[in-house]
Amino acid sequence: MEDQSRRDLFKIIGSSMVLSAAGSGVLSPALAQHVHAEVAAVKSLSGGPNYAPKGFNRHYFNTLRKLADLIIPKDDHSAGASDAGAAEYIDFLASRNAELLAIFNGGMAWVDGYMRKTYGSDFLTAKPDQQTALLDKLAYTKNHTPEVAAGVPFWTWVRNMVVDAYYTSPAGVKDLGFVGNGAMAVFSVPKEAVDYVMSRSPLA
Repeated sequence: MEDQSRRDLFKIIGSSMVLSAAGSGVLSPALAQHVHAEVAAVKSLSGGPNYAPKGFNRHYFNTLRKLADLIIPKDDHSAGASDAGAAEYIDFLASRNAELLAIFNGGMAWVDGYMRKTYGSDFLTAKPDQQTALLDKLAYTKNHTPEVAAGVPFWTWVRNMVVDAYYTSPAGVKDLGFVGNGAMAVFSVPKEAVDYVMSRSPLA
């Protein structure tokens, strides 16, 4: 019965994703918390070896974890994206939705292709300043060039989904400040919280 309930929940999660908002609010807060709980049941949220990617191959999963850590790095006061299980959250959702999986697989293939053409190595093995140089071009309109135009939509997806993954996780809820249980028809991360997260990032 429990396995059937879990399967039913996963079907609901898969059919409830809204992909029209470029990664923002893909799931309701209640369903997002179920995803975090499922990931936590598989492994600790530290990115340890017990988590086997469900949607991405290992290279793309590790690339996503690196991107997430650049978007929300850990600091002295707050957990980072890896602590919140952001990559695991996105991987789990992508494994339940072929369109989302295609968006991220295609985006990470583009990132690696750009890095190899520009620096001779994929994103993961590139130097830190080379990684942030690409993300600076993707993140800010003033830095957009024809060479990175195809990657800008993916950047919007990965940034928004990492922020949503973080702020629906226990670590992110703690960072925001718990305001008590209550029904939410629409989940929207406060602009002040997003500004704070981005101020911690090398991309700010």
